[in-house]
Amino acid sequence: MTMKRDLSPLAVPSGTSRDRILSAAKALFASKGFESTSTVAIARLAGTSESQLVKHFHNKEGLLEAIFDSAWQKLMWTVGQAGSSLPSPHLKLLSLVETALAALDRDPEVKFLMLLEGRRPRKDGQRVGLDHGFMEFVKRIDQILMEMLNAGQLRKDLSIQVVRSALLGATEGLLRDQLIAKRMEYPAKYNASEVRQAFNVLLSAFMTPSNNGRKKPSRT
Repeated sequence: MTMKRDLSPLAVPSGTSRDRILSAAKALFASKGFESTSTVAIARLAGTSESQLVKHFHNKEGLLEAIFDSAWQKLMWTVGQAGSSLPSPHLKLLSLVETALAALDRDPEVKFLMLLEGRRPRKDGQRVGLDHGFMEFVKRIDQILMEMLNAGQLRKDLSIQVVRSALLGATEGLLRDQLIAKRMEYPAKYNASEVRQAFNVLLSAFMTPSNNGRKKPSRT
């Protein structure tokens, strides 16, 4: 099965030449796919020349990296405002995840690119997506998980990195499958609320019994 592409007309971007190229690339990558989008098509939609694209971004890979850089900068600013005043690190983590999910829902193009294009190998064998913004996001999650561990909210038999990778990997997989299901016949017809519920269930498995809502079995 192949992914259904969005064939609706794309709006002509506005702003500087660089901004127009970036907006055009984001729209075309999300609607037609990275590999199927040419630099000619991007320049045409942006109302500029390929030489301007090369000047600002060098190539398509540079464009995709710039899209991710911009998206992560915005996301990290939003995340930085979320939950900082909450007293519990557990609540801070829930607030961070909710803020990130809501931000992705507000920008479907970025959501598509991060989930379906961000981990795809390019022609040179390298992967795009593990940029500075993403690593800052990972660092922030690790900090909160460490706070949870120090507060006695997390189990001590698993490392912070294992917990973080499990939480991020599962959530990313849920969102990716959900997105695929919207574009082709794939059995992942759950809603956003269920994604959040699944995250909470998984997180509770890493928390201590006194903090995950489960009681220790009584000894007889």
